[in-house]
Amino acid sequence: MRISEFTHLFPKQLPVMERFAETVRSVAHPISKKQQHPARIAIIYPGVQNSDYWRRSLKALTGRLNDLNIRYETNIFLSRPSIDKELQAEQLAEALAWQPDYLIFNSDALSHRNTIQRILLQRKPKLILQNITTPVRTWLKYPPFIYTGFDHAYGTNLLAERMIASGAHKYGLLYFSPGYVSQMRGDTFAAAAQNTPSLSQAASFYTGGNRGKARAATEKLLRDNPDLDMIFACSTDIALGAIEALDQAGRHEKITVNGWGGGAAELNALSRGKLDLTVMRMNDDASVAIAEAIKLDIEGRSSQVPKVYSGDIILIDRNTTEEEITQIKQRAFRYSGQEQLH
Repeated sequence: MRISEFTHLFPKQLPVMERFAETVRSVAHPISKKQQHPARIAIIYPGVQNSDYWRRSLKALTGRLNDLNIRYETNIFLSRPSIDKELQAEQLAEALAWQPDYLIFNSDALSHRNTIQRILLQRKPKLILQNITTPVRTWLKYPPFIYTGFDHAYGTNLLAERMIASGAHKYGLLYFSPGYVSQMRGDTFAAAAQNTPSLSQAASFYTGGNRGKARAATEKLLRDNPDLDMIFACSTDIALGAIEALDQAGRHEKITVNGWGGGAAELNALSRGKLDLTVMRMNDDASVAIAEAIKLDIEGRSSQVPKVYSGDIILIDRNTTEEEITQIKQRAFRYSGQEQLH
């Protein structure tokens, strides 16, 4: 369910969410309780991709934990998004065998519902779901410790408002894989576009978040639709693939294309005039939220951890000045640094 529906059902969560968001934005205040043992944190991330979101997430998490003076051990597992479902299942089993106190998983967790359900029912380890801010209805009785990330639908609506107002007439939609991210980003954009009679969808393609597949899908869009004037891309890698196809066809000046997330690769494409606009997440805040939630839990104040943390998102485009982008980057990448991570 969307955050608005969740807070309507659970209004007492609103002040908890607001206080916690202020904690995340502020400087770190070291833990006040002596730990009996280091916190064991298992992390399963789809970090093998061009987007540096997950690599930044790791750096931000450990940076904030260090600033909080929390003693911890990590066990980190990386995979490719959408593709490595079997590998993720193996990683999940290995992570659980390590007996962590906290398990950090991502929106791909929805592909492993049965295992996740068992974890939630056992209440151990404490499950942290990252990159998903829409609580799962069937888990309301036994929720994860915290959902943390950025509201995909909110960010997409920021993009849709600006892109649809540009006066485009025909667009192509490049989805991620069938599932959560495609639904929250791609379907949200399509729904917004349907409200504009003068704008029609040429075609849509699932790309698996793969740069090469996005390039091939864009090439087909261009061949079949000479009057195409806009492409909505659901992720960084998809946007980069679309840009390559537009460059090769010599049509990037005539077709609007967006990014999603505002990582270093997108900012570079924006500065080179290859990307028209994107929404920039205050990237490190989602991981700072995890560190702060762990701190509160160790201190025995888990009631102060909201069920959902949704970080700030800012729209930037070709007209955003270098000075403005520098200031936004300093805030977004306060732990992970402003250079792209490989």
